[in-house]
Amino acid sequence: MKRFASFLVLLCSLALSPLVFAAAELFDPPPVVVPAGVSEKDVIKQIKKAFVGRNWSIEKEEKGSIKATLYIRSHVARVSADYSKDEVTFTYLSSENLAYKEKKGKRYIHKNYLTWIQNVRNDLNKNLQLQALD
Repeated sequence: MKRFASFLVLLCSLALSPLVFAAAELFDPPPVVVPAGVSEKDVIKQIKKAFVGRNWSIEKEEKGSIKATLYIRSHVARVSADYSKDEVTFTYLSSENLAYKEKKGKRYIHKNYLTWIQNVRNDLNKNLQLQALD
């Protein structure tokens, strides 16, 4: 009986381990610097290109901000790309089915979100650098 109880404890811990490792601390990525000579119109275009290139949907546009949403199966992530003549910052807005939670003043989310937003950031950085060469 003792062996069976130990086996059950081990089985439960293995079954729950993906839930523990799937969450990561949520942080907004560092800003992307807008190179000198790149116009606001080109910044907007490159932000949209980075989002759409990674299958995000542009949901709302207003002066200085573009809101985008990523839909992957039952998962949804919403972010804001706020831009000025100097930089673009990405800010987490909300999500569904990404295990978002706040605990002791820290935010946590499914680790894939961090990869998704970092990919958009990296694409934008590259796009802006290439735009500056034109």
